[in-house]
Amino acid sequence: MVLETAPLHVLPGRLEAFEAAFLEAQAIIASMPGYLSHELSRCIERPGEYLLLVRWQTLEDHEIGFRQSAGYQEWKRLLHHFYDPFPTVSHYAPVAGLAG
Repeated sequence: MVLETAPLHVLPGRLEAFEAAFLEAQAIIASMPGYLSHELSRCIERPGEYLLLVRWQTLEDHEIGFRQSAGYQEWKRLLHHFYDPFPTVSHYAPVAGLAG
């Protein structure tokens, strides 16, 4: 399992529009091969900040399967114009013997 993390900084005044667009876009990512689950959380202290967590079976499921898909083009169209700065995505793997 691979955990994708994306801290999202949404433009001021666009939070409701972003959340509505994400509601639509989440169906795209959930339909991808290798997708396991996702969650989107909004920061309590800084309401314009969100954290997107997506669990994939493999890194390639995200980097190749999703990012090279037609669905990704729609994902970009729906969401990428909300971010400033553009998010830096990172991937994490569980530490053996320490996963819950």
